[in-house]
Parts: sequence; structure tokens; C-alpha cells
Amino acid sequence: MSNETNKNVNVEVKEDKKHKKKDKKNEELELLQNQNAILNEKLLRITADYQNMKRRSEEELSRAYKYDGEEIIKELLNIVDNFERAIKLDDTNLSDELSKFLEGFKMIYTNLINILNSKNVREIVCLNEDFNPVSMNAVLTEKVEGMEPGKVVEVLQKGYVYNDKVIRPAMVKVSE
Repeated sequence: MSNETNKNVNVEVKEDKKHKKKDKKNEELELLQNQNAILNEKLLRITADYQNMKRRSEEELSRAYKYDGEEIIKELLNIVDNFERAIKLDDTNLSDELSKFLEGFKMIYTNLINILNSKNVREIVCLNEDFNPVSMNAVLTEKVEGMEPGKVVEVLQKGYVYNDKVIRPAMVKVSE
């Protein structure tokens, strides 16, 4: 073999090694770029999951604050019912002493209603209104002359709304 052929072979071998190194570097670069893309995608998913979790927890906390005290209000409504029953007794002929006693009940009842109103607890108005299954429970039905069907004839137990949420539906009698 001639010297020149030897040089050509050496040059080809060197160039072949350079190409192999380049190819290997390109493969490594492509592999690293793929891994980087995968990690970026994972980071985006984790960030989105974190933001969703944060938003949900803030909404839950907001709901908890908005309806804080709902359970005690429900129990107070039973006391309000008892006060209303006692106050209705004043409509009958009672002795002056008992009537004065009921005046104290009326004052306590008024204070209790004012406190509930200040906490955004409102009575559901339903007498002579259309029956609403969301805020009312129809316990009885009755055919009433001159009244169209589906109207509330009598309220058997008042219903209440707390911050736009029905916490106790009204129990009503509905016309047929």
C-alpha cells in the first residue's frame, strides 16, 4: 500500500470517528431534549394540580365561613317555634298575670328573631304562594274553593333560608 492510500484510509477513519461522535452527541442531545420535555410536562401538570387543589380548598373554606354556625341556627329554630306556640296562647283569654308573662316571651322572641335576621337567616314566605318543592315540603293537600291548584293554603311549620341556602324547608298544606 502506498503512503497516500494509507493517509486516505487514516483520514476516512478519522472522519468516520468524527461522524460517529457527532451522531452519538446528536443522539444524546435528542435524548436529553426528550427527557427535558417530559420533565417540563410533569412540572406543568404538577403546577396545574397544585393550582386546582388550592382553588378547591379556598372554595371549601369560603363555603365553611359562609355557612358557619348553620347547625346552631337549626337548633335555635326549634326554640323560635316554641316561642311562637307560646305567644299564640296570648290570643286566648288568659289572666293578666299570664298575659304579662307572655309579654316577656314576646320580647325574648323579638330579640331572637333580630339576632337571626342579623346573621342573614330569613323566613321562607309561602302562604298563598305557588308551591316550590325546593323550599317547601307538601305535607297535606286540600281542595279549596276559589283557589287555584298548587297554592300554599296553610303553613304548618315555617321554613328558613340561611345565606341563600334552605336550612329548613317549610311544611305546608297545598291546594288541589
